[in-house]
Amino acid sequence: MRIAQVAPLIESVPPRYYGGTERVVSYLTEELVKQGHNVTLFASGDSQTSANLMPIVEQALRLNKHHTDPLAHHIIMLNKLNKMAHEFDIIHFHIDMLHFAQHQYMMTPSLTTMHGRLDIPHMPIVFDEFSDIPLISISDNQRTPLPNARWYKTVYNGIPQENYTFQPQPGEYLAFLGRISPEKGIERAIDIALSVGMKLKIAAKVDKVDEDYYQEKIKPLLNNPLIEFIGEIDEYEKNEFLGNAYATLFPIDWPEPFGLVMIESMACGTPVIAFNHGSVPEVMLHGETGFIVNTVDDAIEAVEKVETISRQCCRYIFEKRFSASQMALNYTDAYQSLCEEEYQTPLAV
Repeated sequence: MRIAQVAPLIESVPPRYYGGTERVVSYLTEELVKQGHNVTLFASGDSQTSANLMPIVEQALRLNKHHTDPLAHHIIMLNKLNKMAHEFDIIHFHIDMLHFAQHQYMMTPSLTTMHGRLDIPHMPIVFDEFSDIPLISISDNQRTPLPNARWYKTVYNGIPQENYTFQPQPGEYLAFLGRISPEKGIERAIDIALSVGMKLKIAAKVDKVDEDYYQEKIKPLLNNPLIEFIGEIDEYEKNEFLGNAYATLFPIDWPEPFGLVMIESMACGTPVIAFNHGSVPEVMLHGETGFIVNTVDDAIEAVEKVETISRQCCRYIFEKRFSASQMALNYTDAYQSLCEEEYQTPLAV
């Protein structure tokens, strides 16, 4: 199939550091090319891909101080896409709602993966207006705030098996990977580590919007010798960081649509202790890949039981459910199905 992947321009594809959506777009794009599809990636010029790259800006916007208005560049990208739309069998959007208004004028079938949270007040108004747009959810739970949207399929995120090395022996520290923000539960993670007397290593970025929270609430907690703040890490560092951990803490306090950290940890064989919000019950298998908990006290008890979890089992379940190849096959099924609906005739895959 001739497939267009339309990525956000905030981060490169893949991102240099943090960036869940762009990372998933990269994994999907590379796997689709590997499976024989003709893929064009609309993204920043510093993206690395084996697909045909359509660069919109030279550098990802978050790392380029000269580009202060991301909307302007996304509008330019959509205009270029409009001119090329006839060249594709299907267009796959990953840019939230930016393209919704032009959907009715496009002749090429398209799907939109919603990568973020949807429990926001303005969402129902928008999705009522654009109720015909086919959407992909990254978990069934993500759909909850918008039950009447045109949900076409749920496709779980996947990551390349070869990017993460199975580590059969547990390390001696707890790991926290992600963003420093209230909803990610970093304060909970620190409480858990201090309560069990284990070292906590924190690999996380601090967005501008969370800078005050970090300075006022978190930075004072980093003085404890058991707490080590590392900062942002890249893909290679992430493999070692998670693989060498005793367990990964995922103490979220919001309806996380998916949570890549969970499957990245499982890929390394490292059990996860995750709070019961959002997609967690769909991704985690309680007692097999770690533990699903409801309180800090539950999490403290779970740390004591981590040795009962088979690290080999964590890796096996990851390979079976969350590989990039499986994700790409699931998306290909959705592409083919939608094209057959739109064209009323099967396309050659």
